[in-house]
Amino acid sequence: MTEKDFLPAPYQHFSDGGKVTWKAPSNIALVKYWGKLAHQIPANPSISFTLDACATTTSVSYQKKEGNIGGFSFDLFFEGKPKADFKPKIETFFGRIEAYLPFLKKYHFAIETSNSFPHSSGIASSASGMAALSLCLMDIEKQLNPEMDEGFFKTKASFLARLGSGSACRSIEGDLIQWGEHPKIPNSSNLYGIKYPFEVNPIFKKYHDTILLVHKGQKQVSSTVGHDLMHNHPYAQNRFQQAYDNLDRLKSILADGNLEDFIKIVESEALTLHAMMMTSMPYFILMKPDTLEIINKIWKYRNESNVPICFTLDAGANVHVLYPESVKEKAIQFIQDELVVHCEKGHYICDRIGVGAKK
Repeated sequence: MTEKDFLPAPYQHFSDGGKVTWKAPSNIALVKYWGKLAHQIPANPSISFTLDACATTTSVSYQKKEGNIGGFSFDLFFEGKPKADFKPKIETFFGRIEAYLPFLKKYHFAIETSNSFPHSSGIASSASGMAALSLCLMDIEKQLNPEMDEGFFKTKASFLARLGSGSACRSIEGDLIQWGEHPKIPNSSNLYGIKYPFEVNPIFKKYHDTILLVHKGQKQVSSTVGHDLMHNHPYAQNRFQQAYDNLDRLKSILADGNLEDFIKIVESEALTLHAMMMTSMPYFILMKPDTLEIINKIWKYRNESNVPICFTLDAGANVHVLYPESVKEKAIQFIQDELVVHCEKGHYICDRIGVGAKK
């Protein structure tokens, strides 16, 4: 599909108003997306687990405007309070998607949103937030175009979400979502995420992700700035090729349930992401001392116990501890005994693979 496929035919009627609510999950990338081209196109393909508990719930009330008033009109409330500093991002997002949702200037919107996790805690709130908002807007469009089928609805929601936050396109569906063109992955696209099309061993269908909140403050560097640092990065092309190669390698690993090789790729990808930031100009170290303590303890525990527990990281200090359902009790005990001491105020979130967004 191309961008033109998402341009709607003229709407036959406009509703006077209404309200829609969607809940969209965050996601955690296994093969990381880092670096982007114009129009939110990824510099390399990625794949992620869709989460369940870490989610954004967004309600959009819409009322038809009186007269021919130009421009976008909306109020934004985050966890019940007006949030003026979010408004420019929504304004930019509306500008990017207006061609695909031409009803946007016909209504005044009241957008109410809340997260089940701390904002700017290193959990991808922009992913779940933009996914939830995109689904609400698609729900409104479906009322203007009732013939729309569910498959197109989800694909266009992913397409729109990407224009708000790249990784948001992986938060529409579950449980394993791939995004970015790859010559060996059928129907893969830079424009939206797809459900991973190959065989996946049942062991990966019930994976857990315990998120250790090492640092809950504002991230040191925004994802947008981080992605931009990949332009002219001395190691960028090798990194992009590594992502393609790791997706190739994952095909048999995911089919066979090979946890040893799965762990190698997932941890290597996490460390590569941080290595790219440490070797950019300007350079950043986003890990904290407690991040490194957790990583070393995971390695030691895995080596001594043979429990297939591993870590991944986003662009921040927090650690996602990944493990299969079969070792859940051992993993939780280890986390509580050894790792929680490294979390800010002892806070952590127990999550697992989810099925995607819900109305």
